[in-house]
Parts: sequence; C-alpha cells; structure tokens
Amino acid sequence: MRFVQAELGQNFDYQPVFEGAQNFVHAALDHVPGHYVNGAGSDRKGFALKNLAGTAAMLKQAKKSGVSRSIFLSDMAVYGPPEGGSHFYETDETQSKGIYALVKRETENILQAMTSSGFGGASLRLASVYGPAGTGRRHKWEGMFKGYLLGKNIEPRARCEIHGEDAARAVSALLTADHIRVAGGIFNAMDLVVDRVDILTPLQKLTGCRHPLPGRFEGEVNTMNCDKLKRLEWRTGGVVKLGMTLERMIASYNSGQNRRSG
Repeated sequence: MRFVQAELGQNFDYQPVFEGAQNFVHAALDHVPGHYVNGAGSDRKGFALKNLAGTAAMLKQAKKSGVSRSIFLSDMAVYGPPEGGSHFYETDETQSKGIYALVKRETENILQAMTSSGFGGASLRLASVYGPAGTGRRHKWEGMFKGYLLGKNIEPRARCEIHGEDAARAVSALLTADHIRVAGGIFNAMDLVVDRVDILTPLQKLTGCRHPLPGRFEGEVNTMNCDKLKRLEWRTGGVVKLGMTLERMIASYNSGQNRRSG
C-alpha cells in the first residue's frame, strides 16, 4: 500500500494518483488543523463543497482509471450524537446533525451511487480511533494526560473506541472480501466503550500521581453492531489491547516529558 499526498478539490488532477492502482482507501478530510468533527470552522459551505466535490472528483477518476475497490472511512457520527444508549445497525436511519456528519453521510451516498460491477465501493463507519501517535505527533489523549497530571478537573465521559490497527484490519477485510459481499455496502466498526477513568487509572498508577480521578460516566453511550464486519473474519483487540496500548502511550508520554525537562 502506498500513501499519496494530494489536495481535495474539484479542480485537482487526480489521474497520476491512480496510475496502476487496484484499490483506493479514502481517508482524507479537508478541515481546520486539530479539529475533525468541528473541522469546518466558520466556513461550513466551503468545508462541505471542498470535501464533497473533491471526493466526487477522486472517485470518478479512480473508477475511470480502473480501480476495482474503494473504501471510504466514514464515522459513527452519522447516527447522531454519541450519547443516548442506542445500539445501531447499518440499516438504521441516520440522524446526522452537524456539518461533519452530514458530509460523511453524503460521501457514503456518492460512493454507493458510483458502485458498479467493476467498481466496488464500501463505507466503513468507524468509532473514535485511538492508538499511539506517529513520529512528531501527539495522540488524542495526550492533552488529557497533561491536564490530569497538572491537577485540572477532568469531566466524566465515555465513548466508543477502536484501535487504529483494528480499523486497518477492517479496511483490509473489505479490500479482500468478494465483490458481492461488500460492493455498495456500509459496515460498522467499533471495539469497546472506554471511560475516561479507565484511561487515567493506569496513568495514575504508573506515575504515582495523587490527583483524584474523574468519576465514572453515568450516562448511556451509543454503540454499533458489528456482526456484518465480523462475518468477514474481522476481530478486535478488546480490553487487552487497550491496556497494552495505554502502557505504551503512558511510557512514551513520560519519556517525552523527561526529555523536555532535561
């Protein structure tokens, strides 16, 4: 697999991007740096236009270039707000509220409309993705680590999560499955519900920090049924993988802090 740096926009020439490509995984989103769900900033119209028009142009060129399989990384945000206690199946009606969720849902529609016998498109509705950050980057919980260790108040919260490696395996499952099983389809992908107290407890133990932990979230979190993806032999790492990953993330964070203080 190769990664391609390009731009989202209807006037960008995507032909060189797809030369010799068999599969296309669309993970791009033009957004305000550091923000995804709120990535539109003050330009909601521009956010929608650039992402939808750019995606349509890319998919059109991918199909024209002979790409046989295209996977779009969507988001469980299309089902609506993250809290409420619902358990969603792919066939459930979406309740997209914000511009981010609306763009994701409309992109799913664009891909479904373009799917044909020679071009299999599928959308992967991902839960929030966690995992170690790439070189020179910060993982999404680093700010919470820092805030807790500084004694700041951490509000109770819980969300559906999936490890980045498990998300990648979901993509792989969709790329390798028979065309008839995935073409035009939508697939949910989540692993488990993670509470902030479950994230910060290992940090407290490994650092010896005595600041109080947040209380456990008392609300109900929306979840997704993933049986459809599991029928493609897809599995997740569960609490074991979460625990091992947190140890790595905390060790990396402590190492970085020590280097900066040294």
